[in-house]
Amino acid sequence: MTVRDPVEEDPFEAARRAALALRQEIARAIVGQSGAVEELLACILCGGHALIEGVPGLGKTLLARTVAQAMSLSFRRIQFTPDLLPSDLVGTEVILGDPATGDRREKFMPGPLFANLVLADEINRAPPKTQAALLEAMEERQVTVGGVTYPLPDPFIVLATENPIEQEGTYPLPAAQCDRFLMKIEIDYPKEEEERQIARWTGPLESRPSLVSREAVCRAREALRDLPIPLYVLDAVCRVVRATRPQDRAAPALTERTIACGASPRAARDLLLAAQARAVLSGRGFTSAGDVADAARAVLRHRIILRWSARAEGFDADAVIDRVLAQSPFVQGSIEEHPALAGLLA
Repeated sequence: MTVRDPVEEDPFEAARRAALALRQEIARAIVGQSGAVEELLACILCGGHALIEGVPGLGKTLLARTVAQAMSLSFRRIQFTPDLLPSDLVGTEVILGDPATGDRREKFMPGPLFANLVLADEINRAPPKTQAALLEAMEERQVTVGGVTYPLPDPFIVLATENPIEQEGTYPLPAAQCDRFLMKIEIDYPKEEEERQIARWTGPLESRPSLVSREAVCRAREALRDLPIPLYVLDAVCRVVRATRPQDRAAPALTERTIACGASPRAARDLLLAAQARAVLSGRGFTSAGDVADAARAVLRHRIILRWSARAEGFDADAVIDRVLAQSPFVQGSIEEHPALAGLLA
C-alpha cells in the first residue's frame, strides 16, 4: 500500500476536481448533452478511448476539441478519408543523405498519432487497412514501423467521431477495433430550450488557458486503480458481461435469440473502470452497483453483435442490453442481496 503525505490532496478529490474543471469548460461550448459529457469525462479519467456517434451538426467534433483545449495535452486532429494510408497515421521512415560524406541513413518521421489526445474525425470513412493501423496503437500504446517499435505519449487517448446514418463512402468499424473503445457515446438532438440557446449563439468562445495538466490526467488514472472495489460490484460486472454471451449456459433466453456475439473479457475490465470513474465523478471514494448500471450501456453497446432477426424486430443494442439484463438470472439473483442492482433493470 502506498503511504501518502497527509498534507497532500486526496487523489480521488484531485481527480474529481479535474473532472469538474473539464465539465465547466465543456458547458461553455456545449449546450445540454449532460449524459454524453459525463460519459466522456469518465473516459478521460480512465485514460480510455471514446467513440462519439451522432448525426451531423450535433457538436461531436466541437465536444472533442473543447476537451482538448481545456487540457494541456498535445493534440492532433486527423480527418479520416477513403484515401488515408496507414503511414499517414503512424508515420514513415525516410532516407536522409549527408551532402558532405554522401552517407545515407534512415530516420523515422512520426505521424499524427504521436500526441496525447487524437481526434479521429469521421473514423468510419477510412478503409479497413487504415483502421487496422489503429489496433496496436489503441491497445498497446505503441506503433511498429519497419520492425522497430515506438512508444506513444502517455497518456494516449483517441476520441473518434462517426455518423450513424450516412453509409455511402463509409466502412464499418471492425469488431476488434470497436472493442478497443472503452465507451461508445451517443449524442442525440437537443431539447427545445437547448436548441433556442444554440440558435442564439453567434460566434466562437474566447480562448482560455488550459485547466487540467497532463500530470493531473495521469494521477486521476492511477487514483482509479486504488479505488476500493467491493466483491459484489466485481461480481455484478462479471455477471452482466457474461449475460451477453449466447454460448453461456446461464445467459437468458433472449440473449441467444438476439445476440450473435457477446462482450469480451476486455469489456468486463472496461466496465469496472467506467464504474470506478462514475464513483469519482459522484464524489464518492467507493464503487457501487449503481455505478455499474450507469456505465453498462455506453461500455457494452458497441461490443455486442446483434442477429439480423433482432434488427428486423426493431431492436437496437441498448434495448437488447436492457432486456437481457432484466431477464438475466445473474442480475435477478443479486438484487435481493444488493438492491442497488435494480437500477440495471430500468
